[in-house]
Amino acid sequence: MTAENKIKSDAWVLYQGPEEGGVGSLVREEFEFSGISDGEVLTEPLYGCWEGNMSHSIERKPIDIARHRGEEKVVIGNAGVVRILEKGKSVTTCEVGDVCIVFCVGKVDRRGYPEKILGYDAPGTMGVLSKKSKMPGHSVIPIPANSKYSYEQWAAFSLRYVTAWSNWKAALSCWKSQMDGVDPSQEYVLAWGGGVSYAEALLAKNEGFNVVMVASSDARIAALEADGITALDRREFSDLKFDPVAYRKDPDYKARYLAAEKLFVEKVREFSRENNIAILVDFVGLPVYRASLKVLARQGVITTAGWKDGMVLTNFRAIECISRHIHVHTHYARYSEGLEAVDYAEKNGWMPDLSRDKVYGFDEIMQVHEDFNTGKIDTYFPIFRVND
Repeated sequence: MTAENKIKSDAWVLYQGPEEGGVGSLVREEFEFSGISDGEVLTEPLYGCWEGNMSHSIERKPIDIARHRGEEKVVIGNAGVVRILEKGKSVTTCEVGDVCIVFCVGKVDRRGYPEKILGYDAPGTMGVLSKKSKMPGHSVIPIPANSKYSYEQWAAFSLRYVTAWSNWKAALSCWKSQMDGVDPSQEYVLAWGGGVSYAEALLAKNEGFNVVMVASSDARIAALEADGITALDRREFSDLKFDPVAYRKDPDYKARYLAAEKLFVEKVREFSRENNIAILVDFVGLPVYRASLKVLARQGVITTAGWKDGMVLTNFRAIECISRHIHVHTHYARYSEGLEAVDYAEKNGWMPDLSRDKVYGFDEIMQVHEDFNTGKIDTYFPIFRVND
């Protein structure tokens, strides 16, 4: 098949919004795209995992990705498992018939780090919300032959665990740069967020740290404890949602916030035996950033590769310097790190348990979005089926 041939596929499509913005919606329709080039593969998506960036795309926050890409409509979905139907003659990463995870890099810099993401802000790319999709050859990694894990598990792994691998590797290296020789079993890690934070919490535990993760439902708390991770119940300090404007203008809000912050600090100190946190994994953002810095140890690392709410953060630079805090920011991973993550997962059981979780059908895609946004999903990994 050449790039001139056209392929038609059943897909969920996001249209460009008006200039004034506003929340969008996915539309199910026939989507037409050109055949593969020498460096691309034609895929049959099998399973996808709903990601926060997919909801951000529909909400057009922080950007309208279709408008940003200069395209009328786009197919999103950058986490999942696909079967290779055809490949271009210059593709060396896979073979026809392979089942692969989506490695969602659309464009890289000269060092191989991602600049734009497939199925999101990379122009001309497609995600997994289509019965057929084409991808660059560098956007797939074959699942190990005779893997012990299901395609659903690998779909959950594809974006969040690979992101976690790269972010944790950088954070741990930064911590060791100041604390080399310190025994991790005497140190503490705290994680805020969802699936990426959970994956990093497991890596921290495997490294020997004492690990606590904040969770807000009985099901998630039970799952964390089953994994040997201490759970901190978010509901006990539900007013810990920092809003700088309300903090200045609303005395009642300020009092409730400070009470919640004080309780959070006390809980962390209790967990850490009056110490503070060596590495703090924060995938929430502004609402918890101030409190996170309060419990970060000297020579501590605060690390992230994304956010849920609030991109603009402020801190007191002098305090951060005196405390020798290192702030780590990463963006997905290099291809070599994706290969490392897959190998580590297969050998060490670093994989989510999805045995009790619902798998949504392709007809239920907008239901996944609604359930994800309204907190009706207990799992960190909402899986949907695209093809059998």
